[in-house]
Amino acid sequence: MDTFTRFTNQTQGRDRLFRAIQYTCMLLRYLLESKADREKVVMKLKKLESSVSSGRKWFRLGNVVHAVQATQQSIHVSDLVPRLCLTIANLNRVIYFVCDTVLWVRSVGLVSDINKEKWRKWAARHYYYSLLLNIIRDVYEVSLQMEQIAQEKAKREKSMPQNHLGPCIADEETEWLQSFLLLLFRSLRKHPPLLLDTVKNLCDILNPLDQLGICKSNSGIIGLGGLLSSIVGMITVAYPQMRLRTC
Repeated sequence: MDTFTRFTNQTQGRDRLFRAIQYTCMLLRYLLESKADREKVVMKLKKLESSVSSGRKWFRLGNVVHAVQATQQSIHVSDLVPRLCLTIANLNRVIYFVCDTVLWVRSVGLVSDINKEKWRKWAARHYYYSLLLNIIRDVYEVSLQMEQIAQEKAKREKSMPQNHLGPCIADEETEWLQSFLLLLFRSLRKHPPLLLDTVKNLCDILNPLDQLGICKSNSGIIGLGGLLSSIVGMITVAYPQMRLRTC
């Protein structure tokens, strides 16, 4: 109960909860649209999804400041690749949140002469760039962990008696793939924050890919991806030790 209270008291926690509701509505709406006797339920889900989406914009109004602070922090990351990826990704997040704020201003009627589609495209484009750079950072971190595990395995094998019988040709053809998958599995299992961050970014990128026409999808896949990403986000908010950090 204490964990839930701390979670709901945080702006990020409430946003993740509302986001999970929004994408759950999208997923359920997709699943029920093909059923002839579910029109009223589908309309209610659509209205709820729209209301939650509008409500979430209030939680994101201050995110420009957080993105600027994250950019300043990422500049001091010691490793070059994460430093570049995180800094440029955070700069794109700043632009994304600026676009999001402009769209909010238009939606509440404060300014009417704003090209909604143009700003929405800009927001999707910079959101996509940010996620893509974060995925590149995740891949880099995974490769480091895989290399470390491979080195540890090589050291253990050196200390063991050698078997001079070589593998057959059929085994050699699949050995590299099995070794790669095993190293990947061990790396992600050993570092849950890295696994969660990778899953979250891969799920999140489905939406901008669809909006930009790079890889068209349907509301069911986007809803499922958004729901999984929201669950991961709630976990990292409730348990900060599960967030991926870079020194």
